Amino acid sequence: MLKGKTALVTGSTSGIGLGIATALAKQGANIILNGFGDAAPAKAQIARQGVKYGYHNADLSDPQQIAAMFDYAQAEFGDVDILVNNAGIQHVAPVDEFPLDKWNAIIAINLSAVFHTSRLAIPAMKANGWGRIINIASVHGLVASKEKSAYVAAKHGVVGLTKTTALELARTGVTCNALCPGWVLTPLVQQQIDARIAKGQSPEAARDGLLGEKQPSGEFVTPEQLGALACFLCSDAAAQVRGAAWNMDGGWVAQ
Repeated sequence: MLKGKTALVTGSTSGIGLGIATALAKQGANIILNGFGDAAPAKAQIARQGVKYGYHNADLSDPQQIAAMFDYAQAEFGDVDILVNNAGIQHVAPVDEFPLDKWNAIIAINLSAVFHTSRLAIPAMKANGWGRIINIASVHGLVASKEKSAYVAAKHGVVGLTKTTALELARTGVTCNALCPGWVLTPLVQQQIDARIAKGQSPEAARDGLLGEKQPSGEFVTPEQLGALACFLCSDAAAQVRGAAWNMDGGWVAQ
């Protein structure tokens, strides 16, 4: 379905980003990975799909590094046809105790980077008459939780930016939508489970307690499920899905 297209997926060395990158690669898209840490396992996973792939380690808190990543994409792959904004960080603290450096970093990576990548991707997408921007927001782009002020503010901002971008592109072949996952067993979520374990809970109780507080299904959303939804949004069937904030959350927001 996506043969000949190039997808740039930020924060794709693990977790949701790698799941989406893999799903797009299985549909034939060439993949540009981005993220911190050891990229070798992610590269190997994409390589097994038989598509062209690359990697750029841009720090998404720095607009100049984002621009350098797009220069790399253009030089090695040509235009970016599919942009998946997935990179994100988290910090938990009450508003009156929230460290300023953590606030600034979360807003920069979780929200401002989505603006910078979008503004760089849109001109070529418009010129080519086709493009897909998929912003990975969160259920926290729709509802709030305590002690996550920066993350919730950023993800609400991503949903708003998604809607504005979609409206501006409504008469073009470029769509912009947001995915709003509930709990996915990513490294960020595992940290919250580990914190419960450190307080004396068993691994099973920590997992079940985390899910039970928010996610009625009692099951984690998987990166593969999110990847399948991303592929749908890239299909012709989703050409009129524009500005959606699509929650995949085991019933979290339905409560």
